[in-house]
Amino acid sequence: MTTTLITGATRGLGLETARQLAGAGHTVYLGARDLKQGQEAAKPIGAHAIQLDVTDEESVQAAAKHVRAEAGTLDVLINNAGISGAWKLAGEYTAADMETVYATNVFGIVRVTHAFLPLLDTSSNPVIVNVSSTGGSLARNTDPTSMESKVPMLTYASSKSAVNMVTVQYAVAYPNMRINAVNPGLTATDFTKITSPGATPIDFNEYGIQSAEDAAKIIVRLATTGPDGPTAGFFEAAGPAPW
Repeated sequence: MTTTLITGATRGLGLETARQLAGAGHTVYLGARDLKQGQEAAKPIGAHAIQLDVTDEESVQAAAKHVRAEAGTLDVLINNAGISGAWKLAGEYTAADMETVYATNVFGIVRVTHAFLPLLDTSSNPVIVNVSSTGGSLARNTDPTSMESKVPMLTYASSKSAVNMVTVQYAVAYPNMRINAVNPGLTATDFTKITSPGATPIDFNEYGIQSAEDAAKIIVRLATTGPDGPTAGFFEAAGPAPW
């Protein structure tokens, strides 16, 4: 039995990933800031809710202690929790804006990974999947034909660039683990309702919005990779994503 923890899993992509992995036979711990909300989300899909706020050290340590006591190990960690932050022109962002987004998107991944590495180390096939975005791709952001280059998202985009580097650093440090970043792609959530400040509203449909069910497939694919699978990579549905 594969034991999996997913952060930020009470709705959207996280919940759909939990549903698919639970359906595939994983014992899924569904991380939720609000435990009651987590329990309501977990019950219909056969997952286990666990209180986990990635910005709170005490919460993360308690979650790690809970999983250790109940499951004894962790095979798969999916760092899914993330926020977009405010959407402004680059010159309007403040350091406080950056700190808010990085607290969840970057420091949250490091906090959770640090707490669960000892448990992952007990697995025969430890896997970490960090949910990233090509919003953080330097190649896409400098390509004037890409969607990423048309959306001003200094805090979010740079946080995902940081997630990619964090992923590579962990992968190099832990060659016995399969550690990758994934770009699920544009998904039918509130994210696609934003408009570009000071510019014409962006029609994300032009770039192909997909369902959460389809978007979760790349996360599930990397979460179920074997010991001979890729590591230190950045992937999307079509294959490797550009850094």
